[in-house]
Amino acid sequence: DVIAVTTIYEWVAAPVGLIFAATIAGGGLTLARRWDSEHLGLLVLVPLIVLAPVITDGMTLLLVGFMLALSAVSVPVQLGKDWIWLHAARIAAAVFPLIVALSVRYFDSREDLWLAGACGIAAVVAIGSALILLPGTANRVAMALLTAAGVLPVLCVVLAVDRVIAALMAATLAAALLAIVLVGERFPGVPGVVRQVFSALAAVAALIAVTVAFDGEIAGPLLLAMAAVVAVAGRRDDVARGAALGFAIIGAGVHVTYSPPHALLEPTEITAASGISTLISSILLAASAVAIVRSWVDAGRQVDDSAVRVLWMGAGAVIVYAVTSFTVTAGILIGGDGRGFYAGHMAATICWIAMAAALFGYAARLPRAARSVPIAGGLGLVAAAMAKLFLFDLGTLDGIFRVA
Repeated sequence: DVIAVTTIYEWVAAPVGLIFAATIAGGGLTLARRWDSEHLGLLVLVPLIVLAPVITDGMTLLLVGFMLALSAVSVPVQLGKDWIWLHAARIAAAVFPLIVALSVRYFDSREDLWLAGACGIAAVVAIGSALILLPGTANRVAMALLTAAGVLPVLCVVLAVDRVIAALMAATLAAALLAIVLVGERFPGVPGVVRQVFSALAAVAALIAVTVAFDGEIAGPLLLAMAAVVAVAGRRDDVARGAALGFAIIGAGVHVTYSPPHALLEPTEITAASGISTLISSILLAASAVAIVRSWVDAGRQVDDSAVRVLWMGAGAVIVYAVTSFTVTAGILIGGDGRGFYAGHMAATICWIAMAAALFGYAARLPRAARSVPIAGGLGLVAAAMAKLFLFDLGTLDGIFRVA
């Protein structure tokens, strides 16, 4: 009947039709609560999700606002009820039109601040309703995952607004989720798996905020710094260690894009901005590798000796690459892509041997049973340095650099 009077006969405008639909939905959801019937609630809410776009003749801002209001006002219906499917329908009612509207704005190349605000409201409704309903549900995993779906429009808002606004919204979401995680004991239902899901979601939001706000030459060092900090601060939390590893992998990938490995094999001219970014990210790459391995090794669990050895070997390879990238880049910035390149490689080989000597000195101060890992690392560095010396340095360097 509502579709007929609005879309077919056009007797009333779309806003009036939405008011009729909201009245029907309110009555149906009230009956569903009084009769303790989740199925009736679904029979009211799900068809309304399909009905509303027909009334408004497509995805409009009016439809988005109506769906957000419907999602918010239907929360009290579920108080004291473990109706996870009704919660899923409410999340879908808010998220589906927003995702479609964001996609339309992206293909139309238009910016829409009202739509961005609606995405923020959807995230607030999703998180707020989850905190309210978590104490009364036995499906906390599903509730946490539905909350992640509810904040998806904020993570995709860059499709419709400027990068700065999108980055600020993602950063705000990350900060809010992190705050909930840190004070999770004060919210019934949050500790446990919900806290882990929210932690992972905060990490994803922070990653999106950094990559959206900054170009690679800034994003790379920033992600590596975040990896080192998270690895140290969250060394006792599995999700934090995983987030640190993810930040490090993506940051290292960004680092490789503007400082590729082939630039270490032949003289390559670099800009000052790229060079400075490479120097900073090389230091942070080595630091994050050590911090991540230490967080996994010192996690308080029994770690097999062979696994520890593999982890430190991987960290050693990353450190060797970072040191070489630092010395070669510094040499090029100081002395140009000629003699500076040769000086950088000379310094890299000397640094490799110095690191091997430091590992041997460290091993000498350890009990005999604990020496295997640093001794193996030192021998590996010596072998790598000798291979570099004979296979690259003596064939590439000349003059005083070869002598040194």
